Amino acid sequence: MKVIIDTSIWSIAFRRRQDQLNKNEKNLLRELKELLNEVRTVIIGPIRQEILSGISDTAQYEMLREGLSYFNDEVIQTHDYEFAAEIFNTCRQKGIQGSHIDFLICAVALHRDYSIFTSDKDFLRYKKHCGIELHIPRKF
Repeated sequence: MKVIIDTSIWSIAFRRRQDQLNKNEKNLLRELKELLNEVRTVIIGPIRQEILSGISDTAQYEMLREGLSYFNDEVIQTHDYEFAAEIFNTCRQKGIQGSHIDFLICAVALHRDYSIFTSDKDFLRYKKHCGIELHIPRKF
C-alpha cells in the first residue's frame, strides 16, 4: 500500500538536526527511510508547500526544495477537493476542527486507498469520523 507522508514526518527528516532527535523521532525517520526504499511514499503539492513555507534562509530553502524535487506530486482532482470539503463538514458537525490541507490529505488517501504516515495527533480524531488508515511504523 502507498503511504502519504505528512508534513510532520518530512519536517523531522528535512528541517530538524538529526543529532537532536529523540528516540521516537529516530524511529519515525527510520520508518520513512524504509518506505522510501520500498518506493511506497506519496506527496501532494499542499504538503510540499507546507514543508517549504516559513524558511527564511535562502540556502536552506533551496537545499530542501532540491531534496523534495525527487518526489512527484500526486495529482489532485476536483473530486478530491469536494470530498475534502465533505470530510471537513462532517468533522465540524462533530466538533472537530482541522486544516483544509489535513482534510485534503484524508480525501486523497481515501480515494486512492493509501494510508497516512503522520505524527500529528489530529489525524486520530479525523479517523473516527472518516475512516482513514494511519500508517503504523514497524518496531525497530
